[in-house]
Amino acid sequence: MSNTTITPQAAPNRRNTELIMLGFAVLVPVLAYANVGLAGDGELPLGNMVKYGLGLGVFAGAAHLLVRKFAPYADPLLLPLATFLNGMGLMLINRLDIDVVSGQVPSALKGTAAAPSQLMYSAIGIGLFAAVVVALKDHRLLQRYTYTFMALALVLLVSPIPFPGDTYGAKIWIRLGPFSIQPGEFTKIVLTIFFAGYLMAKRDALALASRKVMGVYFPRGRDMGPILVVWLLSILILVVERDLGTSLLFFGVFVVMLYVATERTSWLLFGVFMAVGGAAVVGTLEPHVHDRVAAWMDPLAVYNGGGSVNSEQLAQALFGYGTGGLLGTGLNQGHPTEIGFAARSDFILTTVGEELGLAGMMAIFMVYALLIERGLRTALAARDPFGKLLAAGLAVVLAVQVFVVAGGVTGLIPLTGMTLPFLAQGGSSVITNWALVAILIRISDTARRPAPPVSAFDPSEGVAPATRRGSHASGRDQTPARGADTSGSPSATPAAGSTPPEALTVAGGVPGVSGPPSGPGGPPPQGSSGTPLRPFVPPPHPGGGAPYGPPGQGSGGAHS
Repeated sequence: MSNTTITPQAAPNRRNTELIMLGFAVLVPVLAYANVGLAGDGELPLGNMVKYGLGLGVFAGAAHLLVRKFAPYADPLLLPLATFLNGMGLMLINRLDIDVVSGQVPSALKGTAAAPSQLMYSAIGIGLFAAVVVALKDHRLLQRYTYTFMALALVLLVSPIPFPGDTYGAKIWIRLGPFSIQPGEFTKIVLTIFFAGYLMAKRDALALASRKVMGVYFPRGRDMGPILVVWLLSILILVVERDLGTSLLFFGVFVVMLYVATERTSWLLFGVFMAVGGAAVVGTLEPHVHDRVAAWMDPLAVYNGGGSVNSEQLAQALFGYGTGGLLGTGLNQGHPTEIGFAARSDFILTTVGEELGLAGMMAIFMVYALLIERGLRTALAARDPFGKLLAAGLAVVLAVQVFVVAGGVTGLIPLTGMTLPFLAQGGSSVITNWALVAILIRISDTARRPAPPVSAFDPSEGVAPATRRGSHASGRDQTPARGADTSGSPSATPAAGSTPPEALTVAGGVPGVSGPPSGPGGPPPQGSSGTPLRPFVPPPHPGGGAPYGPPGQGSGGAHS
C-alpha cells in the first residue's frame, strides 16, 4: 500500500492577466490616435500618441503596480476596462479638439482644446484610485460612518443651489472662477455607501410583506418611510436644481438596492410607479423639464417652428447616427461638432455612432457591460452583506448612468444632462468614476482572497491543530488525548506560532492519486512530528456501548 503526498497550491492572483489586458487597453487608443492623424493630414500624430496614449498607460501602469502589491487578489478586468474607456474618451475628445481649434465648428463650440485638461483630471482620478487602494484596508470600515455619509450627501446635493444655473437653467455646478465642480458626481458614491449601510441594518424589516395583490406581496405601510423619503428627495432635486439625470440616478439606484437587499419584486414595481408618476407631474409643472420632454417627443420640431422646442441637439445626433450607419464614416471624417457645445460632454456617444457606426457603439456598450458584470460578480463573491450591497450598488450606479445618458442621446428617454462614465469630458465625472472602480477593486480583493490555511489533524498526535480555540493563544498547555503516542517528540502539542505543514502524507494513499512507494524502497508513513502513523480507531460511545467503528469491536479494544 502506497502513501500519497498532497501539496497545497497557492491561489492564483491573476495580476499577470491584468497586465496583459492593460497593455491591450492602452494599445487600442494609441492606434486610434494614429487613425485620426492619418485621416486628417496623412501624418502620424506622434506627439498625441505619446502624450495622451502612452501617458495614460504610464499612469495605469503605476496603478497596476499598487494593485499588485496592496490588492493582489482583486478582479483582473476592472482596471483594464476602466483604462480602455478612459483612453478612448481622451482619443475622442482630442479628435473633436481638431475641429474646435481649426474653427470649423458652430460658434457655440469655439474655444480651446479640452484634451489636455481631461488628461490632467484622468491623472488626478488615477491618483485618487491609488489612494483608495492603499488607504482603504477593509471596505467594511465604511459601514461605521453610514449616517455620516448621509449628512455629507445632503450637503453635496444642496451645495449648487446658491450658484447660478447653466445656459439651460440646470443648477448642478459650483463655479469658482475658471474652475467648476459637479457635486452630484461625488454624491452618487457617498449615497451608495449610505444606502448599503442602511439597508443592511434594516433589510429584515423591509423584507416583511403585508398584503398580496395579484400575486405580488406589497410592503407594510410602516416600512414605506425610507422609499418615500428618497422619492421626495429626488423630486426636490428635480424641482429646485432642474436636474433630471441626477434625480433618476439616485432614485433608480435606491430602488434596485432595495430589491437586492429584500428580494421583494414589489419594491421594484412600487418604485417604477412612483418614478413615472413623479416625473409626469414635475414634467408638466417645471418649464425646464417640460422643454426637454417636448424636444424628446418631437426632435425635428425646431425645424418646423415647433413652439417651445428651441434645441436641435437631439435632431443633429439622430442625423449623425444615420450618417454613420453600420460601420461609420471613419475617425476624423464625420461632422459630430454640428451638435454644438455638448459634443465633447453629453453627446460624446454621437461621435462614436457617426464615425465608428453601430458596430463601434455596440463595442463601447459591451465594454460597459463587462465592467458592470465584473462589479455584480464581485457582489456575488463578497462574503459580508455590506460588501455585497455596496458592490451591487456601485455596479448599478454605472448601469443606470450609462442607460440614462445613452437613452437620452439616442432618443429613448428625454435628455438628462449627465456625462457618460470615463468617456465624456468632465473632471468631476472621471475622478469620481476612478474612485468607484477603486472601491470595487478593494471589495473584490477581499472576496477573492483565499481563506487562511488550517493545520491538518494527525491521528497519531491525538490533538487538534494549534489554531483550535483555547490553545496557545490562551497560554494553556494542551494535554495529549488518551492513548496518544508521544515517543520521539518532546511534546505532542505543536509549538506556538508553528506553520501548517507544506505537504500532507495520507497513509494508504488517495484513490486515483499516485504516490511514492512505502515498501523497502520508500520511507515509512510518518506524522507531522516525525512519529509513525497509526491507524485511527474511533473513541467509545459516550454511553459506554460499542465505539463508532466497525461492528463487533468492544470499547475496551479502542486503544489496545
